[in-house]
Amino acid sequence: MISRMIGRKKKFLKFAAVLFVVLLLLAAALLFFPQQFLSVDSGSAKADVIIVLGGGGAHERPVQAAELFKQHAAARILISGAGDDEINRSALIRYGVPASAIEIEGNSKTTRENAMYSVNLLRAQHIQSAIIVTSWYHSRRALCTFEHFGGGIKFYSCPSHFLYERYIWPRGFSRELYLEYIKIPGYWVAYGICPF
Repeated sequence: MISRMIGRKKKFLKFAAVLFVVLLLLAAALLFFPQQFLSVDSGSAKADVIIVLGGGGAHERPVQAAELFKQHAAARILISGAGDDEINRSALIRYGVPASAIEIEGNSKTTRENAMYSVNLLRAQHIQSAIIVTSWYHSRRALCTFEHFGGGIKFYSCPSHFLYERYIWPRGFSRELYLEYIKIPGYWVAYGICPF
């Protein structure tokens, strides 16, 4: 009886040690290779509309959206997000997008609200597909959130790859990036938005 208990305890300790090592390796992978975990890029895509999410410290998102527009990925652009919506609109026009092709959803303040409010507009306009433009490190959570709220609409992710390479990250950038590792499970727990 005692030897059986000792055997079970040894098995449990071995299992716990292996689990600890696996979790440690996973944490190291997430820390050193965030691009592979956070970035989702659908590649070349065509859709009814391009959705540009607010945010992005260097306003790189409207640049990416304008490039996609010029490549005829979509004929219209929806800007989603309060605060920098007019800045993004001005940037899109400066980069060659006609004002008539731009629509603004200027009420949302979070990724969840971006998706909820944008999906309402898309459904009202019978939109079937959309390309989401955000920063690369935000693209997984953004795509999963839009898919969660926008059932029946096909979403693609074509993020900006600004500051994609680690060697050009400015001081403090990694803090913003690693916050996604908290926000992704937070969205899963709070809203049921699965990140996979």
